[in-house]
Amino acid sequence: MPPTRSAHVDTFCRDRLPPPEQQPEFLFDLPELRYPDRLNCAQRLLDDAIRRFGGDRPCLRTPADCWSYAELARRSDRIARVLAEDLGVRPGNRVMLRGPNNPWTVAAWLAVVKAGGVAVTVMPLLRAGEIAELVAITRPALVLADHRFADDLPAPPAGPVVVGYGGAGPADLVARAESKVDGFRCVDTAADDVVLLAPTSGTTGRPKATMHYHRDVLACADTFARHVLRPRPDDLFTGTPPLGFTFGLGGLVVFPLRCGASTLLLERATPAELADAIAAHGVTVLFTAPTAYKAMLAAGKAPALAGLRRCVSAGEHLPASTWERFHRATGLRIIDGIGGTELLHIFISAADDDIRPGATGRAVPGYRAAVLDDDGRPVPDGVPGRLAVKGPTGCRYLADDRQRDYVRHGWNLTGDTYVRDADGYFWFQARDDDMIVSAGYNIAGPEVEAALLDHPDVAETAVVAAPDADRGAVVCAFVVLRAGVTGDTAKAAELQAFVKAAIAPYKYPRRVEFTAALPKTPSGKVQRYRLRRLVAEPGTPSGDALIP
Repeated sequence: MPPTRSAHVDTFCRDRLPPPEQQPEFLFDLPELRYPDRLNCAQRLLDDAIRRFGGDRPCLRTPADCWSYAELARRSDRIARVLAEDLGVRPGNRVMLRGPNNPWTVAAWLAVVKAGGVAVTVMPLLRAGEIAELVAITRPALVLADHRFADDLPAPPAGPVVVGYGGAGPADLVARAESKVDGFRCVDTAADDVVLLAPTSGTTGRPKATMHYHRDVLACADTFARHVLRPRPDDLFTGTPPLGFTFGLGGLVVFPLRCGASTLLLERATPAELADAIAAHGVTVLFTAPTAYKAMLAAGKAPALAGLRRCVSAGEHLPASTWERFHRATGLRIIDGIGGTELLHIFISAADDDIRPGATGRAVPGYRAAVLDDDGRPVPDGVPGRLAVKGPTGCRYLADDRQRDYVRHGWNLTGDTYVRDADGYFWFQARDDDMIVSAGYNIAGPEVEAALLDHPDVAETAVVAAPDADRGAVVCAFVVLRAGVTGDTAKAAELQAFVKAAIAPYKYPRRVEFTAALPKTPSGKVQRYRLRRLVAEPGTPSGDALIP
């Protein structure tokens, strides 16, 4: 469909959209996905909740504080005034946001959206060089940063103006906002105006900025949340994904606001601390990664999770063994899902009696999914192929040639190898670049990882292909052992034998490297490209020296 009249004075984003022929096919089959042409998603999220449930309803909680919906609306309005009246933000300007999961970060995000800006969400723990790269890609006019994360940002003239929040002094964003009067007239943005530039998390190296519209923000709530998660107004959400990660933005901000629920925001929490917070505050909906679910059980925290109603896992494949252990210990059924920054949130999932442990699920209502061969043709059920998805959201890279690789023939190609069964369930095999070909055998790295994770001494693992003169490649497993266990030749042999007993013997890791930690992105994804690079170097040492 042709673009509608934009509210953006700064046309940077529209000027850099992929051409129509390179964009995926978008689907709006469900009635709830037929949005009006004019739409400001911040206004819809907040105003609709206040109209339906009242402004006094709890909205954002922390271990020490609680903001109502009315308080969040008032504070975000005042920040929007600061942006428009004092800092010169105009519709279409990019505003970078860097802060931990706390109420002021949420208020700042909503204020940027109300002012017609384009939010560039980044992880608070990115380093200066990574931030500078994203600044060069997105060209923000302004950076709003929690005062604890403002020191290493590029300063003018090399970088944009930086305004801190949550600190002291009259220049702080919070102090400026307190001087403003209540109320702000939201910019009348188009439903297809870009509202979010979400950087990819960097598992494959050079980041890309994905472009999402105002309608996309509501669509992820009106598909996965509405039809699979099915939240209630009395739910209390919490989780570990950063708000700079679209998994966290959706699960901790968009979904609860869309249904009038509240969120417990935790700036940092170990799995044990997360479980204690769940028990202490009465959390009912949890978003976190598979390793955290496993770690909470290992810490003996299953009783602390008794009040949970919904558990969502994404970001990494959820092994069936982890799902089964968690279910036995808690009675809870983890909702697995696959999403992606390119499509904003989860598009394949299942809940309740529809769950089949080990399967990711079926296409979320509003989305279609298929398994295709290299020529873009559907493969028969039971045959591995490339996962392809289309729906109300989809990939639009900001001025990036890699758009042609991700979108083909109208489909978003996620970079995952899947098998679909006769009932329409999708079973993860590997990332396309995680498939190891060794002596003619195709070995899915995640299958080897799942086998290793069943060993009681293995805390974390990542499997990649290591070059080999005889076999072309061999399976190399990087292993983090539980505390108190020593990694040595005997332990490596033990793990190899364990894998041989669990899956086909040819899949066992011929190399086992013990390390204290795996290299990860700030969103918690393992950076396997760094491991591949290391094992490709001749004479690579073993042990912790492998992890820079």
